[in-house]
Amino acid sequence: MIPLIATTLLLATSALSLGNHGGARKSLSFGPKHPTAKLNVPSEQVHAASFGLEKRAHCGHDYDPKELAASFVQSLHGGGEFRIREDSYTDARTGVSHIYVRQIVNGAEVMDGDINVNIRDGQVISYGDSFYRGDTPTYAMDPSSLFEPTHDQAHHCEALSSHLTSFLATPSGQVPFNPDHPTEEDAELLAMLHSHNCPSSPLDDGEPELLVDPSVSALNFMMLAAPDAEVSAALKANYGAHLELLTVIPTESLISTSPAVEIHNVPHTTGSVKAQLAYVQTPHPEEENMTVLNLVWHLTVPMEDNAYEAFMSATRANRLISVVDWVSDAYVPIPKPGKEKNPVYNVWAWGVNDPSEGNRSLVSGYDKTASPAGWHAMPSSASPYSADKKPKVPEDDEDPIMNFTTTWGNNVFAHENLDGRNEWEFNQRPDAGSEMIFDYNYLPAKNFTGTNPREYLNLSITQLFYTANMIHDIYYRYGFDEKSGNFQQFNFGKGGKGNDAVICNAQDGSGYNNANFMTPPDGQNGKMRMYVWNTAKPWRDGDLEAGIVIHEYSHGLSTRLTGGPANSGCLGWGEAGGMGEGWGDFYATTIRSTSTYQDYAMGSWAANRPQGIRNFIYSLNMTVNPSTYKTLDEPGYWGVHAIGEVWAQILWIVENRLIKVHGFNDNLFPPEALPNGTIPEGDFYRPATYTKKGKRLPLIPKHGNTLAFQLVMDGMKLQPCRPSFFDARDAIIQADEILTGGENKCELWKGFSERGLGPDAMLKGGTPWGGGVRTDDYTLPEGICDVDDTPENGPEE
Repeated sequence: MIPLIATTLLLATSALSLGNHGGARKSLSFGPKHPTAKLNVPSEQVHAASFGLEKRAHCGHDYDPKELAASFVQSLHGGGEFRIREDSYTDARTGVSHIYVRQIVNGAEVMDGDINVNIRDGQVISYGDSFYRGDTPTYAMDPSSLFEPTHDQAHHCEALSSHLTSFLATPSGQVPFNPDHPTEEDAELLAMLHSHNCPSSPLDDGEPELLVDPSVSALNFMMLAAPDAEVSAALKANYGAHLELLTVIPTESLISTSPAVEIHNVPHTTGSVKAQLAYVQTPHPEEENMTVLNLVWHLTVPMEDNAYEAFMSATRANRLISVVDWVSDAYVPIPKPGKEKNPVYNVWAWGVNDPSEGNRSLVSGYDKTASPAGWHAMPSSASPYSADKKPKVPEDDEDPIMNFTTTWGNNVFAHENLDGRNEWEFNQRPDAGSEMIFDYNYLPAKNFTGTNPREYLNLSITQLFYTANMIHDIYYRYGFDEKSGNFQQFNFGKGGKGNDAVICNAQDGSGYNNANFMTPPDGQNGKMRMYVWNTAKPWRDGDLEAGIVIHEYSHGLSTRLTGGPANSGCLGWGEAGGMGEGWGDFYATTIRSTSTYQDYAMGSWAANRPQGIRNFIYSLNMTVNPSTYKTLDEPGYWGVHAIGEVWAQILWIVENRLIKVHGFNDNLFPPEALPNGTIPEGDFYRPATYTKKGKRLPLIPKHGNTLAFQLVMDGMKLQPCRPSFFDARDAIIQADEILTGGENKCELWKGFSERGLGPDAMLKGGTPWGGGVRTDDYTLPEGICDVDDTPENGPEE
């Protein structure tokens, strides 16, 4: 039983300690300490000749290292049974042979009975030994005669609770977390371990059995390993039904004679669960430095975010004795609030498109799920700098993570590029110092002419850094993550290829009145070039218009998601290339929009034009923006930007259809993850739903703008390489089918059909660059809506 005070302490620390880890995935990992296990160096030379082994050539040696290891183990443990493991090898660099030996008792492996023998030049130089040293057990005939496990999950959690109590308890009995406590980091790690390994509702102890059914062991383990408490509770509530679905198939083992099976249909697994009878050791209840053997079902359990090797008692159905997660998080120590200042930026905050829409403000914070190390840190190994040219870091920073005081971090490298060069690593960046306050003047005085944006260069770089990181974080939260090819130097062990943070050039001197983004395949840096605009006096800086930055970054999004992260050639031309531009406009417009509807122009501040840089502003009114699919046939619409604005206009119509039905959310960011990694519904998502097997389904954004944001991104992942408008339309509709069961298909089709992209729209004679003859269609698929309210005279205004 977990002490009440420890439970209270855990609640007091969970928000702080686990929040720093960015909602880490749940990972079980614990086991008993073996009193006999240690590394040994022989006091006397142990040479091949000591065992009378023949000197003969063997794989470059004068002897067989495995034969020497076997003789050595026999000398340690007499006639006990063991096997030499196949993963033994000789290190080509050191010449040391590493021979691994596994103990066998009663034909079953002792899963923690291991000896590793290190051999060099025919001599044992060291060895580790955790073999069981007691009497060989016999199979019990009476459950009451069985040993009670001396270590299991309950013992482990009780110890964790005790440690938490000692770290955090105060004389008054109060449990506030003191950020200046010298053991803060220890307490944080303990709290995270407790949260992951200790269930809030432990399984009932149950009665001893001679041999537990392996399918029962597998299902019981899954209740403990389920990613969150809700899933575990759902499994428990429908236990009998889940158990009936399991099928057990006997298998044979080449290395063990103990029973082995495969168990199919275990909930929340990605494949069959393998189970085999084995032994594990726990401390002897009475004799010091001795262990007892526990008969267990050795389970290997594949899951979406974990790969477990678990040991469930074969005589106590609900007891988990030890477990190892083969998936190792690349743990990066997160900058602590008490050690590093929380960065603050004086910028036009997220949602303020440009200086004409509002004033700057001091803002801070990052999304801990998307950027678990923050915006100014990365492991040293991930930094593109050579070892002798590392940028300035705090002198007292001894962590394996580099904390930067400039606009340099895991997601974005932002700097000036006034000379328009390709070199960027050592370009100028603002340095906020130890206080981490990025606050710089903005003084575009009207009497200045020419290149006066240089006078506020540090502000421009800061704004670009801030906006690009916000884009990274929000796209991450909607699914542009490591596996799908996002832009990060370090991927935290979550898949994909790293070393590809976005290189952001502020006030790039290679051009004017433009911006661009280079998207190579995953694992190579994206590069954004932002330019000064000479369209007004004083000149304007594109870095300060968020919509332009969002548009450019979105090229990286759509290119990496369409056709896969390794293929950057799917949006090169024609309708596909045009949609690459349109998605950027769509997201830029969505991010700046508010609950009070209004039309929006693209790039109007930088270009100093009310209508912006497109042919029309984005509007629901056909008079203001008459674009339809057929518009692509008109002169001037073969270019990708013109094609893109038609696509963006269609998506704007679709989004506002969804807003009309589902309402508007002022905050596009989903809620932060809970300590156990679960994303709460809050007021952002609809209540969670589950499959019949208890698996939590993807959360559905409850508002129209957030739902559109999600469906458009999901559609990019579904569509083919070089998609047409029809492909992209159908992918979004399919995305809704996958996410919601198709409940929005009527509104989606209405939105597409309103601008001519109905089911019978056609393109004849299409060319790679976007030419051809198009036909608009304003109808809806038959039966798609309960009530057909297709506009009688074309699109609705």
